[in-house]
Amino acid sequence: MTTADAIPSPDVLIIGSGIGGATIAASLAPTGARIVILERGERMAPAEHDRSTHAIFREGVFRPKEFWLDGDGQTFNPGNYYYVGGNSKFYGAVLTRYRREDFAEMELDGGVSPAWPFPYEELEPWYGRAEALYGVRGAANEDPTEPPHSTPYAHPPVPDEAEIAEIRGRLRAQGLHPYSLPLGVDLPAWLAGGDTPWDAFPNSAGGKMDAETAALAVALAHPNVTLVTGAKVERLETVPDGTRIEAVHVERGGAREIVRAGLVILSAGAINSAALLLRSADARNPAGLANRSDQVGRNFMNHNATAMIAFDPRRRHGLVYQKTIGVNDFYLGDGQGGRPLGNVQMLGKIDGHILKANMALAPFAALDWMAKRSTDWYLMSEDLPDPESRVTLKNGGIVLNWRRSNMAAHEKLVARMRGVLRSIGYPVVLHRTFDRRTPSHQCGTVRMGTDPAIAPLDTFCRAFDHPNLFVVDASFLPTSAAVNPALTVAAQALRVGDHIASGDLAA
Repeated sequence: MTTADAIPSPDVLIIGSGIGGATIAASLAPTGARIVILERGERMAPAEHDRSTHAIFREGVFRPKEFWLDGDGQTFNPGNYYYVGGNSKFYGAVLTRYRREDFAEMELDGGVSPAWPFPYEELEPWYGRAEALYGVRGAANEDPTEPPHSTPYAHPPVPDEAEIAEIRGRLRAQGLHPYSLPLGVDLPAWLAGGDTPWDAFPNSAGGKMDAETAALAVALAHPNVTLVTGAKVERLETVPDGTRIEAVHVERGGAREIVRAGLVILSAGAINSAALLLRSADARNPAGLANRSDQVGRNFMNHNATAMIAFDPRRRHGLVYQKTIGVNDFYLGDGQGGRPLGNVQMLGKIDGHILKANMALAPFAALDWMAKRSTDWYLMSEDLPDPESRVTLKNGGIVLNWRRSNMAAHEKLVARMRGVLRSIGYPVVLHRTFDRRTPSHQCGTVRMGTDPAIAPLDTFCRAFDHPNLFVVDASFLPTSAAVNPALTVAAQALRVGDHIASGDLAA
């Protein structure tokens, strides 16, 4: 669609083309309903710097041209990406299920992780469909914490590089249970574009199963689905009594348009979706849309995360991508009778430029020498919902006040993993905990539940206050768990899509 063409008024308007928006579009496309997807960004085209760690990590060529405020009023450039496919264009493609225990109340060092409004078994069939849609490569029999699968993975795991296969063996010798990460990666297709990792690299030429290459491609194969790029939604407008969404106000190519739709599905990401609902306040909804509970923007969660570098100066390796194994031995307990600590998985392979971006004063040559002799790990612990950890607005701009929780458990996980890595032959183990300005696994700001007094959305992500509004992205998550959220968002999007198709769009 060109800028000159007016955006059509559809049956279903989806705001955002990330994992949530693209997946529900794929679910609804076969109904024949007229569907329009609005994406504020453009399609990512291949460019010479796509595989350049210097350009990506040191120059920040893909970073957004916007700034938010943190809880102390300091400006920062957020790690949000505005392209067709959303943040998934840069994700690590780890598509893992929440554990069955994550759906129940769980006691952590930092407090209680609340139960979901339904058990794992309710979402399980859609997990299998999401794995098929995103072409997940995996093995369900390696991790003792893996929940039951009613369908097998369609593809075998992405193969370990030789050095990683050796590490897998060393971890097993220590009594641990390293498992193959479930990955949405076609390895030969990815490596055809260059010998680099995929984690944090843009998927401009294919190889990663992201929201655009997997779900959106399925949706757009249907003639009733239209994608409009460069379309930034400014606010939603309700009918005079403040109930249903009547219009969506869009800025595109310097002009403003109004789009009307029978159903509106908001999938702009946990921070931007909450901000848009707050920005759409009106006389009947003075605290923002879907906000009778005063919970929109609250309960922001973001994994407590640490990068860990295990360094052996005696061993130079030839690793390219590295990211194929994880460890969940500390996920449901600390291994010594204590409470859960979190998940461990490999990072995409770092190099000197990636280290230099975070250690500006160190000589590049020394950093690159170290990177060629290290393996690199990513540690995640659950962040608990807190009403005061929230997204708000100031002069129309976003304020993100993330109040970290459960950090004592995360520090224990860091200590345990440091010991593990030393025990398998790494004399030097360094780590760096991500600061609160890195919203990498943002979730929880428009959570679902059964009580409209404490949750903006019902269990099918419909706003209690507006029957023709759904919020389908990581906003709906009641808890962050301690694994990557993308597959859970996709599974719920498929579940919600089936619900809409059988009700709101049924003939």
